[in-house]
Amino acid sequence: MTHALKTPLPRSFGAGLLAAIAIVGLTGCASQPDRYYTLAAPVGTAAMATAASTPLFIELAPLALPERLARPQMVVNQPGGASAEVKVLEKHRWTSSFENELRDALAGGIATRLGAIDVSRGGRQPSQPAWRIAVQVKQFDTVENSRVDAAFSWTVRRADAERSAVCWWSGSETVGSSGIDALAQGAQRVTASAAQAMARHVAALQADPAAACPQP
Repeated sequence: MTHALKTPLPRSFGAGLLAAIAIVGLTGCASQPDRYYTLAAPVGTAAMATAASTPLFIELAPLALPERLARPQMVVNQPGGASAEVKVLEKHRWTSSFENELRDALAGGIATRLGAIDVSRGGRQPSQPAWRIAVQVKQFDTVENSRVDAAFSWTVRRADAERSAVCWWSGSETVGSSGIDALAQGAQRVTASAAQAMARHVAALQADPAAACPQP
């Protein structure tokens, strides 16, 4: 009977193999970095109102929104509407939780358009009444390679008054087939449009407390 001689591999060979596997793994991870997006409109895209002689203050309450959106990852619907499946994109995220990202974008957009001071996180004296805005997100669907559909309702009340007003707005932005970047930009545009509608409502109430909701 013939016996084959087995030559043991040098210890350095095993260490080298493990190092090579680790390098390949790290390279694979590095090739797909996380992408981060914001809903805040770029400076200059929204018309900034001139500050009034009497300062105007706004205060945006924490948003009410569907639990499925309460995450930093982008949630993407499938095109066509035939599937109930959604994608949670681990590599494509908002710069904070979606709730905080949207709230900051709306508050900033409203304040910019009114020339107002946003006191959502403090900084207002008790003697300075603010317009308190409570927003409910009814819909915020990002449909891959298609569009962004959004709907909001909100209540506005001046801090020193009992009367409140409720309005509703919905809109859609077409994004085409340009990938996730275009989808994020569409979400940014639809958020800016919602902020514009809310700012118009506050401006109307400032002029006339009995003003109706602005027309789209």
